Amino acid sequence: MTILINGTVDFEPAEAEKAVAAAADLMAETRTQAGCRHYVWSLDPAVPGRVYVYENWESEQALADHLAGRYYAEMLALLSGFGIKASETLKYRIEAAGPIYDDTGTPRADFFATVDA
Repeated sequence: MTILINGTVDFEPAEAEKAVAAAADLMAETRTQAGCRHYVWSLDPAVPGRVYVYENWESEQALADHLAGRYYAEMLALLSGFGIKASETLKYRIEAAGPIYDDTGTPRADFFATVDA
């Protein structure tokens, strides 16, 4: 199973870049947690002040351990210092995953082959 976290956090435009830069070490440390496949916050080049959140966890337990741990608490404290204006973040439980491109290099929307999610 895979748990994805996807969302946005909006800051004043001048603060968004500072917030992401300040969080870089915490992002790297979070990636060392058991069950963390991906963890990144990135600036949206088209919407000033918007930061996208993307996380990929191996299980609900791995996410629960993260949410109860120090990296999550430190990230919340750090980011709140940059004046969050708005935030919308959702979690998704993924039961199936598959490649976008088939063997011929053609992009496909259907699940023609699956990989462990």
